Amino acid sequence: MGFIKRKWFQIFMIGLFLLYAMEKTLIATNNLNFVPSVILLGSFLIPITFVTYLYETLPNWEVSFPAMATCFLWGGAVGTLVAGTLEYNVLETLGFLPMLGVGLIEESAKLIFPLGFYLKGRLRSEATGILLGTASAMGFAALETMGYAFVTLLRSQGNLLVLDGVLFARGLLSPAGHAAWTGLVCAVLWREREKAGRAVLNWQVLGAFLTAILLHALWDIFNSFRGATFIASINLELLSILVAYTSLTLLKRRISEAKSPLI
Repeated sequence: MGFIKRKWFQIFMIGLFLLYAMEKTLIATNNLNFVPSVILLGSFLIPITFVTYLYETLPNWEVSFPAMATCFLWGGAVGTLVAGTLEYNVLETLGFLPMLGVGLIEESAKLIFPLGFYLKGRLRSEATGILLGTASAMGFAALETMGYAFVTLLRSQGNLLVLDGVLFARGLLSPAGHAAWTGLVCAVLWREREKAGRAVLNWQVLGAFLTAILLHALWDIFNSFRGATFIASINLELLSILVAYTSLTLLKRRISEAKSPLI
């Protein structure tokens, strides 16, 4: 039961209680002023919990709280701004390759702030790279979820059950999506620099980046289609789960690697 004392668990439970209380108050009072708070809490709960979990779990990190907050808030905001602007043109012009284009744009956009810290060269451990990458990715994921939740609420004419479904699904899967992909790329970036003693762009880094793009594209593809039959729908869901499992497994390997000394 030691996890009860961990900050990530306390943040999650307090946030979950506040979300529940906020939603019950919204229903009881019919006061629409609580809607933004429900969407905000629901969108940020798991991203903040996951970043805090990594912060407590990973050893040898050098990153300060201001740097983490910068990547989470401003990295996420700039990432969504850049990605949203570029994706509009991609979806209009790319034809049969929009998902690869979206994957390339979003994975690049989430790296903007982590790359700033990387190029400064002061924060060198692989654990630091994972933390900065996942922080930026989770800020991106939280803001993206807010957008989806808001649109869903409007389209469902204020159906809170539908809203909760979106918040729950996107929140639960965010560690296996944006966080895993950007965390993987940043882990390899920092790891390769640690080996070489300087900033490098080699095949390992490019391979990690292309892997993140491919996993992102596959995730979007499998979640954008609806099966014509029940079996087809199940197959698509299983493929989505496989992508999520693969993404989390790759991130988990990098986390384990960051916990071991570099040889």
